[in-house]
Amino acid sequence: MATMNVSLPDSLKEWAEGRTQAGHFSNTSDYVRDLIRKDKERVEKITAMQRLIDEAEASGPSTLSKSELLAAARREAGVTLDL
Repeated sequence: MATMNVSLPDSLKEWAEGRTQAGHFSNTSDYVRDLIRKDKERVEKITAMQRLIDEAEASGPSTLSKSELLAAARREAGVTLDL
């Protein structure tokens, strides 16, 4: 595993140490790794959503009515309505 040194203001260092002392993480390195991992996942989700938005915009306007779109979405999601 690679090592990285990070400079923090005292307030952030105290916060990270507090999270560890509170039992949320075994040490500050685990806390920082968790933060980076969550940020990476967030960026990947945003990137995937933007890709879907770009594909949707590129596909142009739909020829389906609102009710047809809703029915297609429900079918795709496996949702059935008994009215």
